[in-house]
Amino acid sequence: MTSDRWRETDVLVIGGGAAALSAAITAREKGASVRLLECAPRHFRGGNSRHTRNMRLVHETQHPPYTGPYPEEEMWANYIKATGGTGDLELARMAVHGSASILEWMQARGVHFQPALAGTLHLGRTNAWFLGGGKAMVNALFRSAERLGVEIHYEAEVVGLDVQEGRFRSAAVRTGGRTVSVPARAVVVAAGGFQSNLAWLKEAWGPAADNFLIRGAPFDTGTLLKLLLEKGAEPVGDPTQAHMVPIDARSPKFDGGIVTRLDCVTLGIVVNKNGERYYDEGEDFWPMRYAIWGRLVAQQPDQVSYVFIDSKTLDRFMPSVFPPVKGRTVAEVAEQFGLPVDRVVATVEEYNRAVRPGTFDHTIQDDCRTEGLTPPKTHWAQRIDEPPFYGYPLRPGLTFTYYGVKIDRSAAVIFKDGRPAANIFAAGEIMAGNVLPKGYIGGIGLVIGNIFGRIAGGEAAALARGAAQSQAA
Repeated sequence: MTSDRWRETDVLVIGGGAAALSAAITAREKGASVRLLECAPRHFRGGNSRHTRNMRLVHETQHPPYTGPYPEEEMWANYIKATGGTGDLELARMAVHGSASILEWMQARGVHFQPALAGTLHLGRTNAWFLGGGKAMVNALFRSAERLGVEIHYEAEVVGLDVQEGRFRSAAVRTGGRTVSVPARAVVVAAGGFQSNLAWLKEAWGPAADNFLIRGAPFDTGTLLKLLLEKGAEPVGDPTQAHMVPIDARSPKFDGGIVTRLDCVTLGIVVNKNGERYYDEGEDFWPMRYAIWGRLVAQQPDQVSYVFIDSKTLDRFMPSVFPPVKGRTVAEVAEQFGLPVDRVVATVEEYNRAVRPGTFDHTIQDDCRTEGLTPPKTHWAQRIDEPPFYGYPLRPGLTFTYYGVKIDRSAAVIFKDGRPAANIFAAGEIMAGNVLPKGYIGGIGLVIGNIFGRIAGGEAAALARGAAQSQAA
């Protein structure tokens, strides 16, 4: 029951991550009054954005924070390869092309960058790294929004939307122990995916979802996505497609963040609980493939796998927050995991026999490969033969879901009858499925959030200010 009604604002932004902040800042800079609702407490603000480290940005410079140029057509080719070109290519091109403007935009709003850390997945050339990580980036954007006069509310959960004939009127918001009506002339929904909604995940994945780990906070339950779909928004994407990466199986159920990710798959071999390999660990650079490996692990028995490496490669990747399992032999490591020891040892020996000599170089697609092995290892194949030996247990780590609402070039939500909403816009994970039907390239999620957040905020502000002026006249 709604017990109170707040004053009307020009633009209401629902969400607290980078997409929402980009929308709120843009709308305010264009003269609109802006209210932002973040369902999390202040110390949990920022959604998945607070767990990020970098963004993939088109640039021609080789000056810091980059180590070389990254032309637009190269990023476009990376995107097409990762997704198969099955997304909305017009919207995808907008994100890729627009990424060239993000560094300067963020720097002007207080975000600082640094050169890439050592061992960070070959991303020094293609990606710009946040000084202090994603939390520092989020804090800087919140400070910018506050300075501009954006009205920010924490622990403000949207539980209902009043939408009539494709036009937003108000949101029902639970805050401070009561439910209030929050009207606005336009709304930007940037409230994330449904990755923290375990019941919804089970609807899509079945019992396998019980074994998923959620890398972000438990607030992305998909409430706004469901509300928009109930109001007639056109869905986009597959509920089982997501940014899902292999993370340490010892991670917490929620909010483990980026430190739980394991980046050593390309340096060793991966087996399932039966001790069997099932995919080419060296198919491509890890930033182009880590998002498919989470799904691969999810498809294995009990949604668990194990990566084995030896001493030659232990210092060539960013380690997980958890230490590796260590043994004098491969058998010792397998035994600690409770795996069928003989099968694992046989798998490693078969792999070692198939490795062909080459010049190992993890910074390029080298000529170290296997021969006569199924599945093959195409690059970075080295014998696992130098003790001590190490292993990590893997589980699917779900970052965000790709199922969302369809939008147009103005970031307006499209309804099932094909009409764009009159004043409802979407940005970030809730619409990422337009661009990411499957696959991922490291650092593009924040690009989608920033570009479409800025578009949505600008369009919402123009519409709202126009409406306000008409009312005044």
